Amino acid sequence: MGYGIFSMRRRGRSAVALAVLALMGTTLTAAPAPAAAPGADSRPAILLNGNWPGWQKDVLGTRFNPAEKKITQSTVGNLKLKWAFVFPDIDGANGSQPAVVDGVLYVGSRDSKFYALDAVTGATKWVFDRTPIAGPSDVNNPNPSRSGPAVSGNLVVFGDNRGYLYALNKETGALVWQRRLSDHPATVVTSSSLIFNGKVYVGVSSSEEQYAANDQYPCCTFRGQLVSLDLNTGAVVWRHYTMPPAVQVGTTPDGVARYESSGAAVWGSPVIEPISRTVYFATGNNYTGAGGDGDTVVAVNADTGALRWKQQMTESDSWTVGCLLPTPKPNCEGLEDGTNLDYDFGATPNIFYANNRLLVGIGQKSGIYHTFDARTGQVVWQQQLSIPQPNGGKSGIQWGSSYDGRRLYVATWEANPGTLFALNPATGAIQWTTPNPSNGCSTGGAVAFPDNCHLAHISAVTTTPGLVYEGSADGKFRVYNSNTGAVLWSYDTVRTFTGVNGETGSGGSVSGNGGAVVANGMVYVQSGYYNFYGIPGRVLLAFGL
Repeated sequence: MGYGIFSMRRRGRSAVALAVLALMGTTLTAAPAPAAAPGADSRPAILLNGNWPGWQKDVLGTRFNPAEKKITQSTVGNLKLKWAFVFPDIDGANGSQPAVVDGVLYVGSRDSKFYALDAVTGATKWVFDRTPIAGPSDVNNPNPSRSGPAVSGNLVVFGDNRGYLYALNKETGALVWQRRLSDHPATVVTSSSLIFNGKVYVGVSSSEEQYAANDQYPCCTFRGQLVSLDLNTGAVVWRHYTMPPAVQVGTTPDGVARYESSGAAVWGSPVIEPISRTVYFATGNNYTGAGGDGDTVVAVNADTGALRWKQQMTESDSWTVGCLLPTPKPNCEGLEDGTNLDYDFGATPNIFYANNRLLVGIGQKSGIYHTFDARTGQVVWQQQLSIPQPNGGKSGIQWGSSYDGRRLYVATWEANPGTLFALNPATGAIQWTTPNPSNGCSTGGAVAFPDNCHLAHISAVTTTPGLVYEGSADGKFRVYNSNTGAVLWSYDTVRTFTGVNGETGSGGSVSGNGGAVVANGMVYVQSGYYNFYGIPGRVLLAFGL
């Protein structure tokens, strides 16, 4: 079986699968994909070039670059650090996963800046400052951009922690449009935009569950949503809410107003099946109440936002930061009945084809990878990859997984230890497992951080033909053999770097919010994450042969 996405024997393929194959650029001998509708963009939705234009890599969310031919199983051992870019020291964590298009790397930082860098040298091409729009930021009030940029045509689109979405001219950095995605004061954008046929699709999340740690905060009123906007103007086309408006249901013993239901933020990024024009995404936990679509996988019409199907994977999961163990606060709504689980979805779905069915799969913080019939939402298979831990879900699957046309690759977080898995896409059967190496915290730069080092995978998984890329909270960035799970190459990022921008700073845990980006013979990875999840740091690293 070749590495063409969704390659398979022709017998039994559906028309939808054939069309998806065509969009992926696979050579077909069967009938061509249906003609585009009048006025539609007739270019392939996914171009098999070396670029990495968005968080998901393509509309199907594969996080797989099939065009990478330079970095292979036989050459990966020759990877060397080519350059480092050191971000300003804000709060010990790093910015967004970059996008790389036509020799330029685009990346957001935690200092309210957005950068365009030469992808080969790291030299700065331009810088955009979000402060005039979103307001000032500092170490006590940062405004990170955790949303990975998406590049289409002459625009680069990204969000920030103040709830704004921006579109810049990718050549000059000039602002084309900006829009705050919700009027709720706690709105943040962690979801990375997906661009398809002139529309932007992005989730809306919230920091309100942090506010709820304060007993005097009237919790809670935020409701998650997925938004579609016009790419050229930023005008909202539709909104799909994951929660009805919250209503006051009483007061706390201290007399503070209580509201429900709330939450179901959309932390992760959406994907699209382009033939049926269906958008798939998943939601976070409730903050209060049992209503709405918390911990739910959702399919909607890409043109209207109308619901096609949904599957709620955890029925009761009311959690806020006030629920954190070992000393949860009395106003943790799920404390009394044990539903303070935090088993939400932070990951992005994968769309793939197996057993003559188009499937959509996604990992949950409960440790389960779920797979559904993409058309009906029927559960096809589920695989438990880690034992769930209550109140935080940190043992489970955090940011995202990858599909290379042969296998699904999924990594678990703090699962004692976090483990990288290869799964059969048709059945979910585990084909190999590679635990985080046991010496990860006892070797290299991690030795200096005994309280922050964990044998855990925070970041999303990435693949190219024959290779799997995954970083660890121990600060090691590793590349694995996709056939066996053997570690082929490793680099310790917990060290001091002098950046091409003249700044000096340290790496740390390989960052969440995204994963490695592999484009045109180069590998890019962010190093540094919050000290309550790992080892702090603030560098973007670029490797090449």
